Amino acid sequence: MRQWNSKRACGTSRYLLRSKRQKDEPEDAAECEEIMIEVAVMGYGTVGSGVVEVIEKNKAEINQKAGEEINIKYILDLRDFPGDPYADKVVHDVEVILNDPEIQIICETMGGLKPAYEFTKRALLSGKSVCTSNKELVATHGPELIHIAHENKCNYLFEASVGGGIPIIRPLNYSLTAEKIDGISGILNGTTNYILTKMEKEGAGFEEILKQAQDLGYAERNPEADVEGYDACRKIAILSSLMCGKNVRYQDIYTEGITKITTEDFVYAKAMGRTIKLLGKSREEDGKLYAMVAPFMISMDNPLSMVNDVFNAVCVHGNMLGDSMYYGRGAGKLPTASAVVSDVVDCARHIGKVIMCFWDQQDIALTDIKQSSRRFFVRTVQDKESLALQEFESVSVITADVAGEFAFVTEKMTEKEFDEKAQKVGIISRIRID
Repeated sequence: MRQWNSKRACGTSRYLLRSKRQKDEPEDAAECEEIMIEVAVMGYGTVGSGVVEVIEKNKAEINQKAGEEINIKYILDLRDFPGDPYADKVVHDVEVILNDPEIQIICETMGGLKPAYEFTKRALLSGKSVCTSNKELVATHGPELIHIAHENKCNYLFEASVGGGIPIIRPLNYSLTAEKIDGISGILNGTTNYILTKMEKEGAGFEEILKQAQDLGYAERNPEADVEGYDACRKIAILSSLMCGKNVRYQDIYTEGITKITTEDFVYAKAMGRTIKLLGKSREEDGKLYAMVAPFMISMDNPLSMVNDVFNAVCVHGNMLGDSMYYGRGAGKLPTASAVVSDVVDCARHIGKVIMCFWDQQDIALTDIKQSSRRFFVRTVQDKESLALQEFESVSVITADVAGEFAFVTEKMTEKEFDEKAQKVGIISRIRID
């Protein structure tokens, strides 16, 4: 570990005060030795450049809270950045970082599984802590990487992998440890929330608003991961794993996106005093764990109904606390980077120590959602009214300014029961009621 002399006031950081060795000697700031924490950033894209910006702009505050001087020594990227103020820190070979004993913390902001998984694993095996925003990697290999980190007296932290800058991972790991968490529900994708908000407020169709989101940079040219719910699926898998302490495979979670939501659905929702949100949901009930991602009609009394545009929010239910909510910007350069840097600070405070994370490698089997029960909003053609009433029996009829349709809300029933009845009737669409 490299040490250097600092003339700054010793009280702002955790300094080794040689002057204190002799009681009668005054404290001389020039005699203070500060322990510097060397950091590497892997990936100099949107989030990676944000990490560098946050550390440099908020250096004084970060160093004070970390108790150490945080210094970015390397930035890994395949590209060169001529004219960039940090161009001299850019390296193209990961071995430079992995083989440097001074590097203690790595920020992995590359995204994807390759080569992020290999680089992260090797870093942890060498005793270097890793902080990441890579939700795909965390959802796929999180428990393995946490285990490797703990075996090597370092840490794998991933606050930025869910909810961007919203603190949610740390509360689940630390703040709510006295709780039995039995339910998590949240708006976990800013792109889809933006699209649904605009569809509701402007009365425009999905495709039109999607193009707007792409033009504004809120949606990728290939928006599949967002609009089909895959991004939210990985995030609820991470949260569900932390909730139950075992590994919830995102591949096992029922996932449904927003591509089938129409302007007519919002007309009905308004008539019902509701709105439509894409929710990631997980709950433990009678020893069974349910998890899913799908659009839901929610009451305007639900706090999630007020979360609009690119904002995210997560509601957590504990058996003692009841409900708590975590709200903020769920994506973006600086909010996400801020979360990564908060993990850097945590790692700096715990050099050589393990930060506990309750996420076991053992997979847990999810209960088939067909066994879960709820109400459903249903649209069918007007000619099917009699058949629908016969099949679903007791329903609440919904009247709205939509011609040629019969709409209703079912009583509470299992997903399996609903599918069987809906198949007999033939429906235009259905949305789950929360």
